[in-house]
Amino acid sequence: MAHDAPGKHDGVHWHEPSGMSRAGFGQFKKQPTPYDGFMEAEGIPCFRGNGIKTVLDLPLAPWKRTGGRGSYVQLYGTETKWGMYVVEVPARGALNAEKHMYEEVFLVGEGRGSTEVWQDGDTKKHTFEWQKGSMFSIPMNANHRIVNATSSPAILIAGTTAPNVLNMINSVDGVFNNPFVFRDRFSGADDFFKYKDEIEPDPVRGLAMRRTNFIPDVINCDLPLDNRRSVGWRRVEPFMTNNQFYFWIGQHELGRYSKLHAHTSAAVLICLKGKGYTYSWPERTGETPWKDGKQDDVKRMDYEQFGIVTAAPGGARWYHGHYSVGNEPFRLTAWFGPHNPGRDPGVPGQKHIDYTGMELQEGGTAIPYWMEDPYLLKEYQAILKANGVECRMKPEWFETPEKWKGWSRGDRQLPVSAAG
Repeated sequence: MAHDAPGKHDGVHWHEPSGMSRAGFGQFKKQPTPYDGFMEAEGIPCFRGNGIKTVLDLPLAPWKRTGGRGSYVQLYGTETKWGMYVVEVPARGALNAEKHMYEEVFLVGEGRGSTEVWQDGDTKKHTFEWQKGSMFSIPMNANHRIVNATSSPAILIAGTTAPNVLNMINSVDGVFNNPFVFRDRFSGADDFFKYKDEIEPDPVRGLAMRRTNFIPDVINCDLPLDNRRSVGWRRVEPFMTNNQFYFWIGQHELGRYSKLHAHTSAAVLICLKGKGYTYSWPERTGETPWKDGKQDDVKRMDYEQFGIVTAAPGGARWYHGHYSVGNEPFRLTAWFGPHNPGRDPGVPGQKHIDYTGMELQEGGTAIPYWMEDPYLLKEYQAILKANGVECRMKPEWFETPEKWKGWSRGDRQLPVSAAG
């Protein structure tokens, strides 16, 4: 017997299926999450899409809860994973003081000011000053107030774990009016918000990490050499306020671009300096979409300072690469929320590899330059020439190494894990 076709049910009464038919509609609309409902109730816009050239162009609306103007941002692929918003602090004014049961990191897009942080019952407020390019984290459930020191509005970009918490407990009051004090997140030490530039290996992959709750200038701060994305690629992972919210800061050299690599949704790239574009397409499309006539699967986003783009717009794994086209190095910060490397599905302690930094023939997901679609380099060279920028992609990078001659895509063994 054939299955019932979608739409046969009247939507009012439940009917037990008969024979080989199935219960339910078969097709339905995705329902809003508690966090979706929360954003709607806030009365400000919510931008959804693959990205935007610069968030400074987003339309903002009066935001009663914060006392400023703002807009939520939920790029494709980040739904239910983590939240983002842009807020404008009034000239010579301040946002309302608040606390909440979710993590929050801020990047200053425009302006200069200060932030006050304190715990319930404290007699002393910790205050630190920020400027354009500063980045800081608010400790979990700590009271805080953001103050603008100038006669022009200040713009801050925020990343939060609000969706994770609101979707789980489904109580706005429980998030914003919880009395618990996280002393392990905010020690009250006098130097808590002092910048610390010491480098240590992160405990998961051994990459460069800084334990600091405040960075005065992420646009120009020193970055150690990494080389995983491109030759000369520099990168560091700041670790702030004992957060699960994960991010890194990285920079491509002038006239160079990253190897394409694949992972699932969560990461959003924010341009800090320079300008460029990102290509992304589903991993199932293959490594050479233009060559294979599948270029319609490819998405492109051009952006500049404080522009944003989602690395994997949604569903399964996506290849993506980042292309510097300006006359200064291309600096990015990637925000993942709590979906950080090392949290991939699997049994704790199971052997894993740094697969986004390893090439296909090594069992990773990075496409070596000699395997990528020829269209990419050809287009990149033309764009740089038009911009008066020297292309520094060396010809030998596009020649198959002797040890990999004869190796084919069918020989690769892609990792099983699903996060990046």
